[in-house]
Amino acid sequence: MKLVPLGDRVVLKQLVAEETTKSGIVLPGKEKEKPQQAEVVAVGPGGVIDGKEVKMQVSVGQKVIFSKYAGTEVKLEDDDEYIIVKQNDILAVVE
Repeated sequence: MKLVPLGDRVVLKQLVAEETTKSGIVLPGKEKEKPQQAEVVAVGPGGVIDGKEVKMQVSVGQKVIFSKYAGTEVKLEDDDEYIIVKQNDILAVVE
């Protein structure tokens, strides 16, 4: 199954959460905070959204930081988890 985003939507694959803190404390599964960094997997075509021209500013393969509570989580048949967000929920590109 393949996700193809529409409009100004972007499909992200969240990066793996850290299992230890910087000081070396091992975190159990529930205590790990989901990272706000992700890799762009697919990008919608953009176009005219709500009467405004939207140009997509991210591309597949880029690492980005997105809003903490943004988007919709989707789990596919192959157990991969993705997040579908609007482009304006992406805060920055990590270079």
